Amino acid sequence: MYAFEIECLYAAKVLRMNPYIDLPEAAFWKTGVAKSDPYALEGIYKKKFRIRSNAKIATAGSCFAQHISNYLKKNGYSVLDVEPPPPGLPKALHQKFGFSMYSARYGNIYSVRQLLQLAQEVAGEWTPQNYIWEKNGRFYDALRPSVEPRGFKSPEEVVTHRQFHISKVKKLFQKLDLFIFTLGLTEMWIHRSSGTVYPTCPGTIVGHYDEKLYEFKNADYSEILADFKRFKRVMKRIRRGVSFNVLLTVSPVPLTATASGEHVLAATSYSKSTLRSVAGVLAAKQARIDYFPSFEIVTNPRLCSASFGDNLRSVRPEAVETVMDHFFAQHPVILKKGKQSDATNSSKDDVLCEEAILEAFGE
Repeated sequence: MYAFEIECLYAAKVLRMNPYIDLPEAAFWKTGVAKSDPYALEGIYKKKFRIRSNAKIATAGSCFAQHISNYLKKNGYSVLDVEPPPPGLPKALHQKFGFSMYSARYGNIYSVRQLLQLAQEVAGEWTPQNYIWEKNGRFYDALRPSVEPRGFKSPEEVVTHRQFHISKVKKLFQKLDLFIFTLGLTEMWIHRSSGTVYPTCPGTIVGHYDEKLYEFKNADYSEILADFKRFKRVMKRIRRGVSFNVLLTVSPVPLTATASGEHVLAATSYSKSTLRSVAGVLAAKQARIDYFPSFEIVTNPRLCSASFGDNLRSVRPEAVETVMDHFFAQHPVILKKGKQSDATNSSKDDVLCEEAILEAFGE
């Protein structure tokens, strides 16, 4: 009997030393996911820093970032817009011409390399090459091909408009307190001789594809991490050393198509897992970088395919709302009761995503 009691005491001591004892339900798959309400996940996000009510926020990234930007505006946050639409442009045409999507008229920024090059251009440390593309006698800025759907009359006009755009982005980068960036893709198309990265493959929206001029690249973890760190260093120079906070997310939207040679499902898994790893390391090691799990909330297997539309790619409005409910649980709505925001209701509007045009080539 005595020996048995000693054994029980020893077992209890061992159990108390087990690091899994007394962990919250969120730490276990069974209670945190399988038996949990997917629309109200406890402990899925705990903010690293508070977003002040007067914080100047800049948004950028891939298509899903448009939802985040709109919800922030709708709920009273000060989201910067350095390139607002002209007064005479109907609201229904804002998105078509690249207005009101993000804090500047740069369109979707799918890759970290694309973001880095934008910052380098703003800082005067790099100049894009071969970025004026032609279609049917009109000329386009290949670094934001969708913001002027009718194009320009001449290459010189493209240059003038880009110079204006870069001057506005410089003011944005200097003014912001918080930068919210949604990581979207690892795959990109590059100008071989200069390294200029484009948001779309030449020949899909505008321009002409020439394998001698352009190459496909699928960035790996180390390249993306290095690019983001370089972006931070360039921003430090632009801002003359003034620090700022970053909130990273990973877009839950699958790839429309892949040029990697892999099955699109495997390519999507590689892209999202790589970007998630980069975001996780940055958030874990840098005090001013936080990560918000929009990707995990939308792709929760408890929801099966309920988060997506019939194409299993477009995120349903209800899922977007669930994502933002989790965000505002940690960063409360600022808008005072009874006050209305003039921001577009993002739960009802589609987002503009150039990548989606690739779907047409698979039919």
